[in-house]
Amino acid sequence: MKKKLILIFLFSVFLLVGCGKNNESVVMKKMDKKINNIDSYHLVGVLDITNNDESYTYDVDVAYKKENNYRVNLINKSNSHEQIILKNKDAVYVVTPSLNKSFKFQSDWPNNNSQIYLLQSIMQDIKNDKERVFEEKNGEYIFTTSVKYPNNKKLVKQNIKVGSDYLVKEIEVLDGDNVPQMIMKFKEIDLNTTFDDNYFELDSITDTKNDEEKGTENKDVENKDTENKNSSSEGSDSNVEKKNKDDDSQSSTKSSSLDDVIFPLYVPVGTTLANQEKISKTDGERVILTFDGEKPFLLVEETSAPKNDFSILPTYGEPFLMAESVAALTNNSLMWNSNGVEYYLVSDVLSQPELIEIANSISTIPTMK
Repeated sequence: MKKKLILIFLFSVFLLVGCGKNNESVVMKKMDKKINNIDSYHLVGVLDITNNDESYTYDVDVAYKKENNYRVNLINKSNSHEQIILKNKDAVYVVTPSLNKSFKFQSDWPNNNSQIYLLQSIMQDIKNDKERVFEEKNGEYIFTTSVKYPNNKKLVKQNIKVGSDYLVKEIEVLDGDNVPQMIMKFKEIDLNTTFDDNYFELDSITDTKNDEEKGTENKDVENKDTENKNSSSEGSDSNVEKKNKDDDSQSSTKSSSLDDVIFPLYVPVGTTLANQEKISKTDGERVILTFDGEKPFLLVEETSAPKNDFSILPTYGEPFLMAESVAALTNNSLMWNSNGVEYYLVSDVLSQPELIEIANSISTIPTMK
């Protein structure tokens, strides 16, 4: 009788495990069919990133078209700073529209590491992890998998929540203590969308920027015409007053400067600040911080202003999503923009993870005067 009960128990366990495996296989196949058999998609969501107990939120808008075309718009909600990661047949670009500037990479992005906002990358992470965990909970399917962030060893795994429609709803990327460091919530996913023929061309971004600038210029001209008409009827005293205000405004623009020098909160052991130099530029200021010791490095901070002509800076490296900005990461340097300040961090001895740790510790928001 005992043997019979044991056999019944083992058979029941076998059925439960078998059903779970079967459900996992079905969910994966249906997800894979939805994602990899489509010509294009468009998704909208919100990304939260935690860094040194501070939280940064991005509005995310992703467009994909077959033949490896991607366009990812990221807007930092705390300061409305927008950046665009664009990949097409020519290259990979990180565009900062407000500065009329772009980094250009010959890169394997997005295939070189996990991407929390790209469906293909999410699906590939699930497939690649043979030790993944699958469960059904509250009408959702949840995959727990390892992640591939070679420059951030702190990120070790992710929970991928999938709805009954087999589309991703939310992703949590966790550290070794199971604390979420990144959370991506998908609001809309459209697997049947079309884009203009030039939507994945760099010109489509720069043309939009130029159109916006022309619109602003036209409004300025209209305002100046109105002001001139008003001033001509008000007499010479008003003209003198207006000229003084204009001169003050131009002087204020030209004297744009760094109000505070931002020092990294993390510096490698045996390394200290050796020199601090401030240099005046025609359009602002530059500060050069030199750190010497066991792991020396150089940190440059300077005011940034929009270029009159769109500029492209060829870069040997990869796009890298920091807490506050999308950076250009090379073997020995990191370049990024935040709150009107451009940062350049370089070292001959620091590893990429060490560069990133220093950069992420520069979290205090600088002010301009």
